[in-house]
Amino acid sequence: MSATTIPYGRQSIDESDLAAVARVLASDWLTQGPAIPAFEAVLAQRAQAKHAVAVSNATAALHIACLAAGLGPGDRLWTTPNTFVASANCARYCGADVDFVDIDPHTWCLDAMALERKLAHAERAGALPKVVVPVAFAGRSADMRAIKRLAERYGFIVIEDASHAVGATYEGRPVGCGDFADMTVFSFHPVKIVTTGEGGAVLTNDDALHARLSSLRSHGITRDPGKMEGESDGPWYYEMLELGFNYRMTDMQAALGVSQLARLDAFLARRRALVRRYATLLDGLPLVLPQSDALDDSAWHLYVVRLRLDAMAVTHRQVFERLRQAGIGVNLHYIPVHLHPYYRRLGFTPGQFPEAEQYYREAISLPMYAGLTDEAQSVVADELRKAIR
Repeated sequence: MSATTIPYGRQSIDESDLAAVARVLASDWLTQGPAIPAFEAVLAQRAQAKHAVAVSNATAALHIACLAAGLGPGDRLWTTPNTFVASANCARYCGADVDFVDIDPHTWCLDAMALERKLAHAERAGALPKVVVPVAFAGRSADMRAIKRLAERYGFIVIEDASHAVGATYEGRPVGCGDFADMTVFSFHPVKIVTTGEGGAVLTNDDALHARLSSLRSHGITRDPGKMEGESDGPWYYEMLELGFNYRMTDMQAALGVSQLARLDAFLARRRALVRRYATLLDGLPLVLPQSDALDDSAWHLYVVRLRLDAMAVTHRQVFERLRQAGIGVNLHYIPVHLHPYYRRLGFTPGQFPEAEQYYREAISLPMYAGLTDEAQSVVADELRKAIR
């Protein structure tokens, strides 16, 4: 394999980002300081949510969201098989069971109609989920209105894993606003829309959930006398009220996040321009391109194409490897979660979620990031055209 010259994703860091981090490094606070609430305030305002709780990464965000939802042993969480493993693992951290709902063949997100059928069966069997985690795959939300309607009917909590969707909208409203989800999780990994290095957040409009999330993020400890169960021994005193975690974000990360969010609109505009160019560059090739009906709603974290293998003389793997050999850093999002050895040991088998499995046999993620130039994108398209011959 040659060295990758065009990665599938990459952060965009400029002088304003460097200056923001440098100011924190020169300050008195590297962690647990004022940059954290400042980042949370900007993020909540952008998403039009009441609260944002910043944490060390999106996996931590999913974990404490599940705990705040009361998920525990004997409970069930359902999610999509077409996601990173963290969307399911968060249930296992809580001792809960996991199941999956197949994907919509057009959006590649959790299929709300399949969810409705599965819920009806689960109700008869007395096995309804406590939490459902729809994933905003590649930057586009699932059918959240339908999922919210089902939540009201069947009584489950909705945690939208919007790790791919910072800055996206759904039905004209920001993802994270809480119209259709009890909690929303964002990721700020370097390949996401904006980055804090590592980092994540949970957004909610519920005051009680916000208080629980804040407690779980920081060891379950409080210094608030109004929340303590005993009398204070002095100004040093604090109490651990529950078993929490050290899931805090640093002030350096938060400062970077504030700086990055100031350029969010520019990042989104560039990604959407790249999507339009891909549609032109790849026109006529034996590919299924992502749906364009949500062009200006999706955050376009990923640009995924599906190979029409019946129209090619090459295999999925051959196309992938040819692109890598040409220096194009393609990737595959995702291996269906239920096919991983850990989940197979829990009883999942191939064939259970056929849409997700068929998607996996055909999908390739092409380079997509704000710094991708037109020239580099044209190289990607040219090399893909060669690879599928």
